[in-house]
Amino acid sequence: MKLRRPLAALLLAVLPAIATLATQAAEPTAAPTLPTLPTLPTLPAFPTLPAATRLTETSAGDIYFETRTPYDFDILVSQGARLPTHRGMGRLFLPAGASARQPVPAVVLVHGSGGISPGREMEYGALLAADGYAALVIDYYRPRGMTETTPYLTKTLGVTEFDATADAYAGLRALSSHPAIDPKRIAVAGFSYGGMAVRIALDARVRAALAPDLPPFAAHVDYYGPCFQDFHVQHTTGAPLLSLRGGEDASNDLAACATREAQLRQAGSEVSSVIYARAGHAWENRAPRGPNKYPYLAGCTLDYDGAGFPSVNGTTLIPPGTAPDRQRRFQLRMVSGGTMGACVKTGYIVGRDDATRVQSDYQLLRFLRQTLN
Repeated sequence: MKLRRPLAALLLAVLPAIATLATQAAEPTAAPTLPTLPTLPTLPAFPTLPAATRLTETSAGDIYFETRTPYDFDILVSQGARLPTHRGMGRLFLPAGASARQPVPAVVLVHGSGGISPGREMEYGALLAADGYAALVIDYYRPRGMTETTPYLTKTLGVTEFDATADAYAGLRALSSHPAIDPKRIAVAGFSYGGMAVRIALDARVRAALAPDLPPFAAHVDYYGPCFQDFHVQHTTGAPLLSLRGGEDASNDLAACATREAQLRQAGSEVSSVIYARAGHAWENRAPRGPNKYPYLAGCTLDYDGAGFPSVNGTTLIPPGTAPDRQRRFQLRMVSGGTMGACVKTGYIVGRDDATRVQSDYQLLRFLRQTLN
């Protein structure tokens, strides 16, 4: 998850509140009282979007579908499909020749924390369509009231990786209803924040919560999704995972990523890992490659217990009994960042790298042909 400078300042501002939060964690049945916080942004209201699209054999372009907003992992796995629905959205690319008589495989694409980026998600939708795959580019920000003018911090803390995961599964459901798409041959690929969602979607608990009635994703592709979360996955859906990372991307702790990937293998998935030794982060983007001054996390693990509650170094970040209220969870997530203050580092390589783009595109298309065709 890519973090930016305003978050570093906020982390320092809320460190004194952590002792209060830790005390609340000792009372699992009590609803927590939030510590005194800096002035927080108000989460925007969800906009009114068009009705869910009734997909036909030729449907393509902007589509709308039903999704959910769990916000946190404990809510996702405990409530899942019982959560209220609202409209989600994406753009569907349909390859030439796709029809009900000749249904094609498909890929759900999940963007990163910066949103749909020039040079990346839409371009991959077109690339995949040219190679014979339908592709659905999910927009998980706009349906939750986030726009291009919304501050980055509000976006990344107001819409979580678990919301992105819910949208990925909502995209799976939408594509499974498309007459020209084969529901048994749908993959999911995600970039950075979206890469985290791709790995979360591999957990059998998540599929059971969101789409137990559908064939699972047939393949998963994680582009440089940070690996600081340990969900203690016991069983995956069984689908394979392709992991693509840069050796010069400090925002990805490669040792932690290797540990997460080993856990997924043990839990039932074949995992292929490719590390491009001289690559940084987001090599597909059009912005020039170079070092930035943004913070990232290193040296901390968010450890999730059996009920889906995270802790860091023994400090519970969401006290059990916390109501599944998005605004309260948003505030808790901001406060909880203080426990990771010592793990906030600054500066990593990011931006355009055409040589790595060529190599990773080859790996992507080869993996999809092996798993979907």
